[in-house]
Amino acid sequence: MISKWAQRFYQMAELVGSWSKDPSTQVGAVITKQNRIVSVGFNGYPHGISDSAETDEREMKYLKTLHAEENAILFAKRDLDGCEIWVTHFPCPNCAAKIIQTGISAVHCPEQTEDFLSRWGDKIKVSQEMFLQAGVKVNWLPLADISKPAE
Repeated sequence: MISKWAQRFYQMAELVGSWSKDPSTQVGAVITKQNRIVSVGFNGYPHGISDSAETDEREMKYLKTLHAEENAILFAKRDLDGCEIWVTHFPCPNCAAKIIQTGISAVHCPEQTEDFLSRWGDKIKVSQEMFLQAGVKVNWLPLADISKPAE
């Protein structure tokens, strides 16, 4: 069983992820320190970049999109050493590098489903190895616990 704070921060990451305009992938991130929210982020285009239908072609979308973790780190505008990040999807290697470099000490994310692993398993392994080498703790949140209403 996870703590009420773990449940709340994860559910907040889900809420923040729902703000993404990307209909196929909505990712949210919440950075905390000592149970206080430091920053939030969701996946999307940078400020001032049109996200109209003409730019929604898949490859172009991926080139322009900032990931939720990146946005949360950029929006924080402060030292993140010792903070924790709560994410709706396990970080890709590029985001893992940024998490490590900023001094974030723990990543909390849901247990991976077979479907997610079948599509992203290779990248997940790279990120896991990076976190292990850098001493960043990974906390897998049980799906049954995070789907319950927060207390």
